[in-house]
Amino acid sequence: MAEPVLEVSDLAVRYGDVQALWGISFQIREGELVTLVGSNGAGKTTTLRAISGLVAPSAGAIRFRGSPLAGLPPDRIVDLGISHIPEGRLLFPDMTVWENLVMGAYPKARRAHVADGLDWVYRLFPRLRERERQAVRTMSGGEQQMVAIGRALMGRPAVLLVDEPSLGLAPLLVADLFSVLREINRAGVTVLLVEQNVRHALEISHRAYVLETGRIVLDGPARDLIRHDHVRSAYLGL
Repeated sequence: MAEPVLEVSDLAVRYGDVQALWGISFQIREGELVTLVGSNGAGKTTTLRAISGLVAPSAGAIRFRGSPLAGLPPDRIVDLGISHIPEGRLLFPDMTVWENLVMGAYPKARRAHVADGLDWVYRLFPRLRERERQAVRTMSGGEQQMVAIGRALMGRPAVLLVDEPSLGLAPLLVADLFSVLREINRAGVTVLLVEQNVRHALEISHRAYVLETGRIVLDGPARDLIRHDHVRSAYLGL
């Protein structure tokens, strides 16, 4: 069995007087695609933000390949090999596709390999090659999501944190998006996914954790959770 690449132990996060996470623990092994399932406000985005250094835990530990991440600035965490695609994409709208992508090659180890990174991104998303000189603000939501994923991949991450990638996309684009996420995972990138489309997410995942009000209440193989009565009633509308 592969070793854990990412370990979260007793993680707690507070926003002032509001407790967002209550001592959650989970681990992800090399090469896995794991989904965090939960409703709005369950703590999924907070979990990703804590891993990538955007919020400070009030307790607990986060380890990447055995080394602690807590207290490291986000740029150092990116350098180590963890890239975060945030909800809402947060692109540079007045910059071109090419400029946004190159910004993703921030880690020092990747700056000399921009051409290789672009080649991989353009193979995943041929449309971006055609529009590399187009301003991002003029693109559709689906195209912008391609740019957001591509920018994260330019750093050749070991772990990719993906927050609500299908939000606002047409159903046909959603299917294509999940195919790409599966392809990225098969290329060796470990993926931690937060996604409102629970069925799609579980169908491509190896394992999943269910978060409710800041606590993990269920976990297991995705194929089992998709048949679990609670998941079916609470998240799949069945």
